[in-house]
Amino acid sequence: MLSEESISTPIINNYQFITYMISNYGFVKVASAIPSLKVADCTYNIQQIESLIVQAEGKGVEIITFPELCICGYTCQDLFGQQLLLEKCEESLFKLLDFTRSLQIIAIVGMPVMVDSLLMNCAVVVQGGKILGVVPKTYLPNYQEFYEKRWFSPATATLNTQIHLCAQQVTMGRNLLFHTQSTTFGIEICEDLWSPIPPSCNLALKGAEIIFNLSATNEVIGKNQYLLSLISQQSARCISGYVYSSCGFGESTQDLVFAGNALIYENGSLLARSKRFCLEEQMVISEIDTERLLSERRKNTTFAENVREIAATNSIDIQCQTVNPAYNFEFTRYVDPHPFVPSGKELDERCEEIFSIQTEALAKRIVHTNARSIVIGISGGLDSTLALLVCVKTMDMLNRPHKEVIGVTMPGFGTTDRTYNNAMSLMQSLDITIKEISIKDACIQHFKDIGHDINIHDVTYENSQARERTQILMDVANQCNGFVVGTGDLSELALGWCTYNADHMSNYGVNVSIPKTLVKYLVKWVALTSVDDTSKTTLLDIIETPISPELIPADENGEIMQKTEDLVGPYELHDFFLYNLLRLGFRPAKIYFLALQAFVKQTYRETPENGMAVGTYDEDTIKKWLHTFCRRFFTQQFKRSCLPDGPKVGSVSLSPRGDWRMPSDASSSDWIADLSE
Repeated sequence: MLSEESISTPIINNYQFITYMISNYGFVKVASAIPSLKVADCTYNIQQIESLIVQAEGKGVEIITFPELCICGYTCQDLFGQQLLLEKCEESLFKLLDFTRSLQIIAIVGMPVMVDSLLMNCAVVVQGGKILGVVPKTYLPNYQEFYEKRWFSPATATLNTQIHLCAQQVTMGRNLLFHTQSTTFGIEICEDLWSPIPPSCNLALKGAEIIFNLSATNEVIGKNQYLLSLISQQSARCISGYVYSSCGFGESTQDLVFAGNALIYENGSLLARSKRFCLEEQMVISEIDTERLLSERRKNTTFAENVREIAATNSIDIQCQTVNPAYNFEFTRYVDPHPFVPSGKELDERCEEIFSIQTEALAKRIVHTNARSIVIGISGGLDSTLALLVCVKTMDMLNRPHKEVIGVTMPGFGTTDRTYNNAMSLMQSLDITIKEISIKDACIQHFKDIGHDINIHDVTYENSQARERTQILMDVANQCNGFVVGTGDLSELALGWCTYNADHMSNYGVNVSIPKTLVKYLVKWVALTSVDDTSKTTLLDIIETPISPELIPADENGEIMQKTEDLVGPYELHDFFLYNLLRLGFRPAKIYFLALQAFVKQTYRETPENGMAVGTYDEDTIKKWLHTFCRRFFTQQFKRSCLPDGPKVGSVSLSPRGDWRMPSDASSSDWIADLSE
């Protein structure tokens, strides 16, 4: 029996249904589309949607779905509170209704919809100039980089089942079933799929043979593989077809990257998929065998049992006896000392994915700003090296010459021959535009202006050089109609190891979510897999060079005097601390315990699958640097609160607009006390 919220096309008789099944063998042709998009440009977006609908209609597609909020863009953020944007969305839907008046294809599009005083994230189903129904999103993510409850209300926030939209009286609900001559389908939106009991479970048990999902899933390391597994399992669990469309190039990359995913599954099997990180619009088409699905459901008695019990399922509480803790507790599980670094059989794929996220993010910013060039400071160190590799790969992606990357090396009082020569060699082998601008004279003049003794190598001496370099980069970018690509990494941000309004600042930071251990690994991976011998030699030497800002003069032998890890501690430890504090939310005492397993007590001392050697530290050393990490992490939040734009890459991000919102003046007392005790 259909729910009261169900929508159906005119009821068909058995003869029509049997005729359809015989002529088409139960196959329903569906499409998942990823249109080209401009954030908050509804007129442009609806034109792209209409173009894909026409293409799909011409290929015999019965139902096509588009990404979440595709009419305006998922990443509008607080613009969702603007009346103008909401009016433009409805105006664009009017255009789509008029456009489809003579078409038979069913199109599912995403847009914000006002319901009384509430704004809802909805899927709107359109056919023949009419709105068949509106499905609001049930579960709104409000954790890590997601902030949807700031703008939207969930489907459960209203009891309305009838709304007025585009001069039509329309049925709305999260349990709508849409009946066509060939199939019955239901809809869920993005996060709904990730919930413990997705709405698609109920929809399938009530008769939906195909589930359509409008999504806006951002990319982080390993997430795509999990997503594929999730969709595969859900389509198998529901014995259904599952058509998934997630937004791609064109969404804002202020803090996130959307790679685009058009996927079609049937009962656990992948039928069609799009290309990820593609700059062009895409559409995948396949046929879902509803006859086979019905046959599988008939044979699966558990499915039939669930159909009967769906409305009468109650949990039963079972009280377990208290388990006494073991006094001779022995920790036996392996603790990964390098949680950010990929390992296992998919190393190449994971590294390629990381670079793809970085390059698509940078590509979007270049296209959006119409930049004629990008400017980057090259020091001969790890961070600027990785950022340069990303810049060059982005130019390849956009089919633009490497010469539009302007590398600026800025020798100062602490620059050594080793880093200078490596910087020059790498820029030459990658064939970018090279500028060399010494900062010495400018800094000497600045010291005179402020009355600072050049022989006093204090924080003023160091930071003046860092700020002079940033000024040069910004001004060169203005000269070249470009923008400055930042090189700072996640580990430096966590520790605040950057000069405020100097290397802390840029127009776009491509390394902002890459921790130092991963920076080192990625540079090594590129050196061993995808560059010429000259670049390889240079990259391998850069990896072996001590990490240093080079703001203090070299020693008498011309070697680096100022070594970062001597001052703030080993990045290997800090990245371990960072992962466990932010990703897992562990207290310092537990982090210390885990660090002892990973670096001191663990009997497994072989080199891990990622090929990175594991450092050896004693208990006092670990405690010392964990204390430093906790102290600096709290005191340096003010630098993260005004962080430039940059893409989230892995499971940890410190963007104040994404994963991490922390007051700049929060006290670290309890964290320090926990470690001390």
